[in-house]
Amino acid sequence: MLMYLSAAAGLVLLFGGGEFLVRGAVLIARRFGLSSLLIGMTVVAWCTSAPELIVSLSAALEGASDIAVGNIVGSNIFNILVVLGVSAVITPILVNPRALRRDTAVMLASALALALIVVTGDIGRIPAALLLLGLGVYVVFSYRSEVRNPSLPSAAYHEHGADDVPATGSPLAGAAFLIGGLAALVIGSRLLVDGASEIARNYGVPEAVIGLSLVAAGTSLPELATSIVAAIRRHPDVAVGNVVGSNIFNILGILGVTGLVSPMVVAEQIASIDVWIMVGTSLLLAPLLVWRGNVGRSVGLVFIAAYVGYLVFLF
Repeated sequence: MLMYLSAAAGLVLLFGGGEFLVRGAVLIARRFGLSSLLIGMTVVAWCTSAPELIVSLSAALEGASDIAVGNIVGSNIFNILVVLGVSAVITPILVNPRALRRDTAVMLASALALALIVVTGDIGRIPAALLLLGLGVYVVFSYRSEVRNPSLPSAAYHEHGADDVPATGSPLAGAAFLIGGLAALVIGSRLLVDGASEIARNYGVPEAVIGLSLVAAGTSLPELATSIVAAIRRHPDVAVGNVVGSNIFNILGILGVTGLVSPMVVAEQIASIDVWIMVGTSLLLAPLLVWRGNVGRSVGLVFIAAYVGYLVFLF
């Protein structure tokens, strides 16, 4: 019973901590005069991925590499099939294809890079450093391009992502949100990893499967909540920006940081099957965004059904 309570409490703390962290960080960033463009590209993107970062780092340091890697691969699959699927069912997603070409290409390149890395069987410090370098190049290039040309469609959805965060109040309130959010994330990640590992041991389920499913879905709750709110407000570009940006940061940033701190061995199942499912879902999404510019309700339902099928396959 304790393992279920631990996992459930961890999920609740991760969700609440992620929300507080985003609000606090955005509030402080605004007080320091950062533009909505920079906030959307960096602060919001990093903070919405903070649960994945804390959980993967905690798991890797505890020797649970399968949970650490499975969390990222599973989160990226969840983001596309569930987060975008649910958002599209609420409000059909219509976007400007030109706004997403660069970021979608980076998302695909990141997924393929990870697939090539995990084929070797581990994520060492050199590949992790290269992932982080790739993230730095992407952020700097994107920001400079959009500052020089504010009329770029991609600049608009980064700004919308920042403007949609309900962050108002004093700098002291922002600091309280930030500290409280970080504390909740650290405690929640420990509870979730411990509970998930115990559940895996008790039922004979590989830790990789728990990481790909329960942990991945739990750490993606902030993205799901943010995208649902964006869909209800008829801001589909924010929902898409959340997913594409999160998938990029998950691979380049989170696995980069985690692998640099604690090199990880990759489970055979993840290397041979799940990472390619992640690549496949990215390839499935790309033409919908960069050519059609829409994800309708029927496609959203297909995405959700595909994720249910994936869970059945896992278990």
